[in-house]
Amino acid sequence: MQALARRLLLRPLRHEVGWPLTANGKAPQRLVMGPWLHGDRNISHSGDAEFGPAAAFDGQVAQDWLSCRIEWFVSHLQLQIIAPAQQVQVFMMGGGSGRKLQDTRIDHGGKWLDAEQWPLPGSQQLDLYLHPDGQLSKGEPPATDAACHFLADPSNPVPTIGGALTSGAPVFEGGAFDQRETPRFFGARGDGSAICQRSDVLCFETEPLEADLAVAGPITIQLWVETDGLDTDFTAKVVDVYPPSDDFPEGYAMNITDGIIRCRYRDSWNDPKPTVPGECFKVQIEPFATCNLFKRGHSLRLEIAGSNFPRFDVNPNSGEPEGCANKKRTARNTVHMGAKRPSRIQLTVVQAPAGSW
Repeated sequence: MQALARRLLLRPLRHEVGWPLTANGKAPQRLVMGPWLHGDRNISHSGDAEFGPAAAFDGQVAQDWLSCRIEWFVSHLQLQIIAPAQQVQVFMMGGGSGRKLQDTRIDHGGKWLDAEQWPLPGSQQLDLYLHPDGQLSKGEPPATDAACHFLADPSNPVPTIGGALTSGAPVFEGGAFDQRETPRFFGARGDGSAICQRSDVLCFETEPLEADLAVAGPITIQLWVETDGLDTDFTAKVVDVYPPSDDFPEGYAMNITDGIIRCRYRDSWNDPKPTVPGECFKVQIEPFATCNLFKRGHSLRLEIAGSNFPRFDVNPNSGEPEGCANKKRTARNTVHMGAKRPSRIQLTVVQAPAGSW
């Protein structure tokens, strides 16, 4: 999953859609974005998702990791410019059979894409709006104002089920997993129930897709929210939902990327301010960019909660400084939606070449 991807950046990148890597025509620049966990460049799986042998770095991106680094040093220290085969190489996850493999992992599949810019040429922004009935749809926000609520209890946080994690075993394990509370995950109930069934998680989901949807680039979640606490967190997780199959009768909900906003920092990272109970305000969550093909028949799900622990520390909702909380409390959090408060997820999408991936 690209939320886990390690990025090889030879020069800083700008975030405008379609920014070419050699805008000044001078310094060599390169972006490599794969589906790996930290240091696992030649392992073709991440968590319980199998991407296939093409996912390996060696023989796909370069001859091997060592030779790639040597070329970098030669280019930048000896000033012998060695132009890479492609300036942008990103692994698009997805497109696999969805079958359960012999090692019990799901065949999610994927392929490498080559380009000269990131996000990819032809990228567009797709807005999907949250609706009170749990729908996530393009077009327009709800015609009338509405809201959904959940209770964020710091004594019972939503458990982390994979993600962009490393060096945390056995407390947490990085990668892509079916979003269920199985015993293998720290703090989970252990009964196999789906995260989306929790009362403290709001789920918004598209109808089954009528065509493949390639999400490749930055993702932004904009929420109009309210809390009765002096501070609270809002987390967001993007999920690729497989339909039920013989191998997975209940379907398979694979985490793709996730993020968080601590509301005291809603206006500034340098000047935190407590929230005002009952006051509605806008927050923005920016998960890691991704590159995933949501296949026809799948759904795209957005999960909103008040915690994702132990990936992120739990907010006591009391407004006390981080690490110094003695007055933990349950917060009643609200997500508003409507024409005046259009909570939405903004995706960077790209059309398939010749109409097919």
